[in-house]
Amino acid sequence: MKKILFTHSYFMPFDPKQWETGQPYPPLGTLYAAAWMRVNGYEVSLFDTMFLNRPEKIEGAIRLFKPDYVVIYDDGFNYLTKMCLTNMREAAFSMAGIAKKMNCTVIAASSDATDQFEKYLDNGIDFVLLGEAEHSLSELIGHLSGDSTHLLPENIMGIAYRQNGNLIKTSRRPVLNDLDQLPMPAWDLVDMRPYRDMWMRHHGYFSLNIGTTRGCPFKCNWCAKPIYGNRYHSRSPQKVVEELVWLQQHTGFDHIWFCDDIFGLKPGWVKAFAEEVKKTGLHFRFKIQSRADLLVQQQYVAALEEAGCKNVWMGAESGSQKILDAMDKGITISQIEEATQLLKQHHIQPSFFIQFGYPGETKKDIHLTIDMINRLLPHSIGISVSYPLPGTVFYERVKQDLQHKSNWTDSDDLHLLFRNTFRPEFYRQLHRHVHKTYRLHLGIAKLKQAILHPLRTNATDLRKALSIFYYAPAALFSGWKIKKWEMI
Repeated sequence: MKKILFTHSYFMPFDPKQWETGQPYPPLGTLYAAAWMRVNGYEVSLFDTMFLNRPEKIEGAIRLFKPDYVVIYDDGFNYLTKMCLTNMREAAFSMAGIAKKMNCTVIAASSDATDQFEKYLDNGIDFVLLGEAEHSLSELIGHLSGDSTHLLPENIMGIAYRQNGNLIKTSRRPVLNDLDQLPMPAWDLVDMRPYRDMWMRHHGYFSLNIGTTRGCPFKCNWCAKPIYGNRYHSRSPQKVVEELVWLQQHTGFDHIWFCDDIFGLKPGWVKAFAEEVKKTGLHFRFKIQSRADLLVQQQYVAALEEAGCKNVWMGAESGSQKILDAMDKGITISQIEEATQLLKQHHIQPSFFIQFGYPGETKKDIHLTIDMINRLLPHSIGISVSYPLPGTVFYERVKQDLQHKSNWTDSDDLHLLFRNTFRPEFYRQLHRHVHKTYRLHLGIAKLKQAILHPLRTNATDLRKALSIFYYAPAALFSGWKIKKWEMI
């Protein structure tokens, strides 16, 4: 039986912001691929890099397991891998070089490898899997192992490789329509102890990740979809709940992140899911990602509450309708406002993804965004700057203006990669300023609550109210620094 060592290139210690945040999730896409190859008759193992700081440690795993193939298969459900951080790309190249020296065939699958397959083929990788990769992987390894002699490499869809010095890229493989045909991810390969320990140490509970869908049918022009594309397919609620039951029995999780681009877009899916959860007697909290135009639907939000949803991250992006329209976002400011209020009414915390630096954004647009945040007061905000990803309309629009670097080093880089209205340092200062003003307005809201409704105010609320004595001067100082950078 041929052996496959699966790994991935996300080393959390190489990403200081995420290491400090302390929210590690197992590499779900990698676990799906491992499960798929196991049911296809291969012996599989996992070299999990999440908590490591040296890619060279893969040498020990190769010596121990003695694989025929090393597959660097990144988690396509994790937004951090879509940003193609250079720290992680270099780690992938290091692992590939070690595996090649140890006579393994090396295969890579990731957003970055799909976009930059020539770089990967130049750095120790024998084959790159393009797009959704489970079937391409089984066909490729079947051919290389002599199990599928009727398939030649050039007839395997969704791969890139070199032959006699020539670059060969085969046709794109269609995405899977029936996700229920996939086996449950190979959770048994993961050592859950460091994940649980970090979650408990930082947050006091243990969270795991599950995917219920693949793809996104919307066409925001800055959003790349190199793995699962623009098609949208769902697992059945029954299959999802079966996985939740297994995970509850074997890991005892407290919380779930449903890592879909959009959770429950299919009409009636969330209601059916809530009913399945109720049948099993499962009790857990979860967070999702969704869209403002979906979150204005009363039945959808009510079903989320019934199922146990506690936090929804929506792509608000901007408080300027002009910028939302330029992004082809397909939502309105009024929908963001209505969705925020509806979620709060159903005891679900609304959180905003915010993006600054989109081409054409002015000081007025920036202030509209800050005003929206401070007026609606979401539970949390995640701020980034526009990041040009290959394959997007946005990338084509700005690629001539890309500066000396085309990728961030880690997720806290926040370097504006193209020429824009303001210099890159302005956006770093803006990131700090928006967080300070947001915290100040949260504190003011909690202070008002403490004065008007003292019996409803707990210790956490009181701490937030008192924080205004820090954030008021901090926001004034950061605002002064913003104005300074505006003039440069």
